[in-house]
Amino acid sequence: MFDKILIANRGEIALRILRACKELGIATVAVHSTADDDAMHVRLADESVCIGPPPAKDSYLNIPALLAACEITGADAVHPGYGFLSENARFAEILAEHNVHFIGPKPEHIRLMGDKIEAKRTAKRLGLAVVPGSEAAIASEEEASRLAADFGFPLLIKAAFGYDALYLEKYLEAPRHIEIQVLGDGNGRAIHLGERDCSLQRRHQKLLEEGPSPALNAGERDDIGEKVADAMRSLHYLGAGTVEFLHQDGQFYFIEMNTRIQVEHPVTEMITDIDLVLEQIRVAAGAELLLEQKDVRFHGHAIECRINAENPVSFRPSPGRILHYHTPGGLGIRVDSAAYQGYEIPPYYDSLVGKLIVHGKTRTECLMRLKRALDEFVIDGIDTTLPLFRALVREQDIVDGDYHIHWLQDFLARAVLEE
Repeated sequence: MFDKILIANRGEIALRILRACKELGIATVAVHSTADDDAMHVRLADESVCIGPPPAKDSYLNIPALLAACEITGADAVHPGYGFLSENARFAEILAEHNVHFIGPKPEHIRLMGDKIEAKRTAKRLGLAVVPGSEAAIASEEEASRLAADFGFPLLIKAAFGYDALYLEKYLEAPRHIEIQVLGDGNGRAIHLGERDCSLQRRHQKLLEEGPSPALNAGERDDIGEKVADAMRSLHYLGAGTVEFLHQDGQFYFIEMNTRIQVEHPVTEMITDIDLVLEQIRVAAGAELLLEQKDVRFHGHAIECRINAENPVSFRPSPGRILHYHTPGGLGIRVDSAAYQGYEIPPYYDSLVGKLIVHGKTRTECLMRLKRALDEFVIDGIDTTLPLFRALVREQDIVDGDYHIHWLQDFLARAVLEE
């Protein structure tokens, strides 16, 4: 096991990682910019190192500064959290070159899944369906017409980033966004931990996630979960990851894989009682995956709301000082946040204040508990998205679980909330 872990992140995820380290008896190092001098993870870590000024490129993305912090403190591993350098294969390689472990997947898997075209090719090879479309750039109008006839309308015409090429892809009109949580030890052992439904999103940014998905039945859930777990075993995947799909008319279509811990990982933890961050650390240290698929037991329902420092109507960022802060409590309530009364939300990073995660024996109980928790949550001094969530959980489509990836933009267009 590691002796000391440097947490190369900030905010709630840095605090989340720190807690897992404490439970494993591992010393922690917090790194921070000058804007985060008073951050909670800095206060609670065993050691802290300032790695630069507020801009992320000069601090949290500053690889030489992070390496220097490892050298100064003697950290033998780095946990990147999510965002920043968490899916940077070269960062993982540089750490290895300096005898520091990267708590995450193998660099080749980060690189593979970061290449969206190669990731889809790999998914097909591993037996996962992809959205029907051209596998190579369209060479002529005749080829485009032939492919359109094969796939059927409607279609998307997509440009490949960085290339002078066009691709055709079937357009799914009202799909769900379903992601499968996986965990592997890099030696061919891997399991899935069920799905999360992330269909409530704005401009491809997830706002609310739930598990299990109200759109899937037990057969669909088991089938796609085992297919994904088999794929991870074939890859000899290491660590936590999320395989993401669009789901429509009973079909799953692979879209991407995120090779890191996800913002919404607490949903899975609440319905499985498995600490994903702790397991990440264990397998990164070379331990075998002790969990088998039969050990994963799902119970109840969980929903997560991402509380952002944004205007709930315009989504304009709202940095500033939190004047009053009260989190909800009671059975089945979890709040992952690094905020506190008097804390100053800096303008330099993402706007996430915290995550409210609620668990219930059934989805109905979970929704009722979520309504109560949202009404109890107080954050004054800044705008937040709390009013949006209070409105959403009272919408009949949400209560019925009848929504898709375009639902939220239609809801917002109705101007239900006033600025």
